[in-house]
Amino acid sequence: MTDPTDAPEVADRPLPDGRAGRPVHVPVLLERCLALLAPALERPGAVVVDATLGLGGHSEALLRRFPEVLLVGVDRDPAALELSAQRLAAFASRTLLVHAVYDELPRVLDEVDHPRVDGILFDLGVSSMQLDQAGRGFAYAQDAPLDMRMDPTTGITAAEVLNTYDVRDLTRVLREYGEEKFARRIAESVVRERARTPFDSSARLVELVRASIPAPARRTGGNPAKRTFQALRIEVNAELAVLERAMPAAIDALTVGGRVVVMSYQSLEDRIVKRALMSRATSHVPHDMPVVPVGHEPELRIVSRGSEKASPAEIAENPRAASVRLRAAERMREAA
Repeated sequence: MTDPTDAPEVADRPLPDGRAGRPVHVPVLLERCLALLAPALERPGAVVVDATLGLGGHSEALLRRFPEVLLVGVDRDPAALELSAQRLAAFASRTLLVHAVYDELPRVLDEVDHPRVDGILFDLGVSSMQLDQAGRGFAYAQDAPLDMRMDPTTGITAAEVLNTYDVRDLTRVLREYGEEKFARRIAESVVRERARTPFDSSARLVELVRASIPAPARRTGGNPAKRTFQALRIEVNAELAVLERAMPAAIDALTVGGRVVVMSYQSLEDRIVKRALMSRATSHVPHDMPVVPVGHEPELRIVSRGSEKASPAEIAENPRAASVRLRAAERMREAA
């Protein structure tokens, strides 16, 4: 998955069996993810969760690399589940695909009778399929209805946010989720313009944002609408709230020796991930205690090299990897 909504388009690529004609994303940091998960997934009877299944690129690689592993694939997008089921058909006996949001992980694992697992992978942000389908409204490079729901069967749309939130709430969304310096100006313009005609298309919003931002600020940082689109997408899908709930649930679901790998694409996500992992990778006994008592050792060990980035070679091959930040940890003991 990815975050940058103005990332270059990726051409359709054939599936491993030669089929073509539908978008298949290039999995980000694939070999690094496999290497980090390997110590946990090479164990007999290992179960791995792809919590953001998307088009199944990472899942397919996991199933090929670890021929005994059982994979639980989770996605909130019914279209992604349908396409990934086709992609993973050869591994149907070792896959369980579930329509759910990844903060529902405890319920999902209970329902598939695997409450504890050995590996969990998160690839956050909007998926390549969602980004490439113009009708979903995630990308502003082409005009489309302002939807932005990752699950188009439920929830409010971006158009509803724009047409119903007051200036204060719109400003909050743009400032907190888009880190937009001109949030108030954009919000006031939206409220003024929607009184004439409600918003329904991305092109009109792009032009409004461009007109609301001072000319000097438009000359740097790419398309000025990028931050607004990110903010609306996060609000529509409650992405940060979902991630806040999902991280501790994922850690709790790991067996001892199990590993979690998380790829995020913007600073708001990465801060949540870092905070969740570090809180469990730190002993909370007083610093002046000479020995950490049994049962108070850190639950996690960080196994990534801080916040890892894609190499220049990978970015050249897959431009959507440019903003990725990867963090990973291993479960060292059960919770007290």
